[in-house]
Amino acid sequence: MDAYDRETIKEWVYSLGTEGGEEEGFLDSLTEALWEDKEAGEEFAYFMTTGRFLCKDKVEGYTVADLLVWQIDHFKAEMDRGKYDFKYNGYTMVLRAFDTLLKMKAEPEKYKWRIMVESGTDYPEKY
Repeated sequence: MDAYDRETIKEWVYSLGTEGGEEEGFLDSLTEALWEDKEAGEEFAYFMTTGRFLCKDKVEGYTVADLLVWQIDHFKAEMDRGKYDFKYNGYTMVLRAFDTLLKMKAEPEKYKWRIMVESGTDYPEKY
C-alpha cells in the first residue's frame, strides 16, 4: 500500500464508481476508509493492479472475495424483490464488497448474521 498515495486510491475508486453509477459521497467515504485501513487498502491496491484478490485481509474468516460471492448470491435475492440496481454491474459489486469488508470490521456479528440469512437461495435449512 505504501507505493500508492491517497490520490491514486481515489482515482481507482472513482474509476470503478463512475462506471458503476455510484454517488460521490459513497466514493469519497470509501476512499477515506480504504486509505485509513491499511490492510483493506492493500487488498484494494492489489485488486486494481492485478485484477485478482489477495485475500490476506480477513474478518471472522471472510475475505473480500467471500463477500463478493455473498453479494452476488444476495443480489439474486434482491432480484426476487424487484431490485435490479446491481444487474450487469461488476464495478459496483467490487466496490460494495470492499465497503462490506470495512463495515464488517466494525460490526462482525451483524455481518456474519446477514451472510448466514440473506442469500438468493431458498432451501429448508435457511434461517
